Amino acid sequence: MRTIREWQQMLGTQQISACALLEASLAAIHADSRHYGNAYTAIDHTAARAAAATSDTLRARGYVPSPLAGIPVTVKDLFDVKGQVTTAGSRVLRGGEPAARDGIAIARLRDAGAVFVGRTNMSEFAFSGLGLNPHYGTPRNPHDPARIVGGSSSGAALSVARGHAVWALGTDTGGSVRIPAAFCGLTAFKPTAARVPLDGLLPLSTTFDSVGPIARSVDCCVLADAVLSAQTLDTAARPLDSLRFGVTYDYVGDDLDHEVRIAFDYAIRQLRAAGATVEHFAFPSLADLMLHAPPAGITAAQAWAWHRRHVAANAGAYDPRVLKRLRKGEHLSAADYLDLLAARERFVQDARARLARFDAWLMPTVAMVAPRLEDIEPADEHFFAANARALRLASIVNVMDGCALTLPCHGEGALPVGLSIVGSAFADARVLAIGRSVEGVLRDGKLGGWPAFWPETAADAT
Repeated sequence: MRTIREWQQMLGTQQISACALLEASLAAIHADSRHYGNAYTAIDHTAARAAAATSDTLRARGYVPSPLAGIPVTVKDLFDVKGQVTTAGSRVLRGGEPAARDGIAIARLRDAGAVFVGRTNMSEFAFSGLGLNPHYGTPRNPHDPARIVGGSSSGAALSVARGHAVWALGTDTGGSVRIPAAFCGLTAFKPTAARVPLDGLLPLSTTFDSVGPIARSVDCCVLADAVLSAQTLDTAARPLDSLRFGVTYDYVGDDLDHEVRIAFDYAIRQLRAAGATVEHFAFPSLADLMLHAPPAGITAAQAWAWHRRHVAANAGAYDPRVLKRLRKGEHLSAADYLDLLAARERFVQDARARLARFDAWLMPTVAMVAPRLEDIEPADEHFFAANARALRLASIVNVMDGCALTLPCHGEGALPVGLSIVGSAFADARVLAIGRSVEGVLRDGKLGGWPAFWPETAADAT
């Protein structure tokens, strides 16, 4: 599959038109509809074709507003698009009024000339890392349709992996662009939350919500982020032999699938062979926060504030598992909520101090490979256990108010595994620049004779 820049070159040399590129996208969606589950909650063919035709007309007149002009993009069903109903993957809002205006992220993309293909399916109200949806159906993993895509931006990841769109617009509250990207062998970027306005986005957690892309390359993420954030960052690749990475076993090394451990170990060995310095560091407060003051409490409290009126009016329309998680916020006292916010702030400061001596923190994006749907769908205890494992590493970045890029690091023929490059708040340019360098090494697959880096268990590291 081609990247944004490659498609833009073809559009510029008239090897393809925006209209033809869109029709290829719509054909791919139709062809996949029976094999990979439902990736969409709605597709507005008329509006998409009008946007593509406008892009071709403007290009013929010499006006190309951005590298995203004429490029098909899918939009997670959390964003307000003028004239469309924002359902958030739920029956609760299905009969709502169409949006009166575009949200800021959508408006910026429209001004940039992007072509909106469709609204992507998702975990209901974005409140799960697995991507199951009982209302619209559950998207299936492109590498193995028996497995899940991950969430909450499940349809977004599937749309990119199967070539329905060149990139996808998603949200990330606890890993919701990075988890499905990792499960599907894609690249995704969660920016520092404050960099992209949330106006026109249905909220889950106003503290943790972030807006970011799922795509096929770091460069694609850079191009999308520049439009979404209205900032042009210096993301020139950095020499790996000048970089120092940190890795911790504390909490991060617990409960990893064997496939994840092997892929992460291999990625670290590749980076060391390329000249990067990789060091262990201690992070004892990480487990303390995640296990004793979990960020899910903040998310549930803030989500409940938005949902309580809808639950009172129409609780039966909710996915019961989503409703169960929402109700955890109903019973959280104001004092407990303030304690959680204070614990979070202490963690942000601690993380910033511990990471100051590194260019980036490396960790597996998700602790497991994509599970089989049949292993998690029937029983609540299996669902909630898998959801907790899916979120346990990715959510760290949201709690620390950081930014992160996930890159595929699995071997050929293996189930996808993601490598996360993590930075503190507003280290976005550095993370993306490092991502360009790391991406090249992982794709080359060159490896020196380094010993295994990651122990079989976290205890083996001591």
